[in-house]
Amino acid sequence: MRAHHIMSRRVLTIRPEAPVADAVRLMLEHHISGLPVVDSAGNLVGILCESDFLRRSEIGTEHERNRLLSMLLGTERVAGEFVKEHGRTVEQVMTRQPVTIKEQTPLGAVADMMERRHLNHIPVMRDDRIVGMITRSDFLSAVAGPLTSASGYSEGDNHLRRSVLAALTRTPWQPIGLNVSVKDGAVTLRGVVKGENAHRAVVVTCENVPGVRRVDDRLCVHSTHPDPEDDYGGGDFVSLQTEPSTLDDEPL
Repeated sequence: MRAHHIMSRRVLTIRPEAPVADAVRLMLEHHISGLPVVDSAGNLVGILCESDFLRRSEIGTEHERNRLLSMLLGTERVAGEFVKEHGRTVEQVMTRQPVTIKEQTPLGAVADMMERRHLNHIPVMRDDRIVGMITRSDFLSAVAGPLTSASGYSEGDNHLRRSVLAALTRTPWQPIGLNVSVKDGAVTLRGVVKGENAHRAVVVTCENVPGVRRVDDRLCVHSTHPDPEDDYGGGDFVSLQTEPSTLDDEPL
């Protein structure tokens, strides 16, 4: 298999002059952890990743260098760290000169590159244009196909499960540690959801997916009351996750 077989073709991008706040909002709204940066001509000039926000002044994680250490590291490096930790535009925070691959790059070479360079995202290029993105989760999806085809589930169940996951991904109330299995149109849900209203909303979301005959609700409610910080827009942002199923409930 090659890169174009598993890459995501719908790629969101952002301009280098855009505010960092806009990039963060875009990444959270679309549940993406890597955002390519392109200039006005459509050329890839960088990539913005979750790791670029590990050291930020807003949360007090910026580097603290004493005068001696700053002298040893050099003014250029210390100044570069300061810009990344306090920058207000995407260009100031992004990782420049990202590693890229071509559409025809073999998957083995892509896997080697991601392991060797500790990469989570690689833009896929056609000439000088970005045409796709490969993330580690794309490998998981690729592996799932052969495994589920031999698991006794029908292709209709496989398709329905993907539709349910897609529907939940678009909502702000995704369960933590979500596990979805589908058998003969019946959807079984496991995971932890925060709040009774969110609990009901998850079930209703699944019931509204075309083809779902029944929802077997095995979700756990973490709390019936919102945390105080939720009233102010705080708290942790949690993306959709999947957990391995038990032997009697294999994921599709």
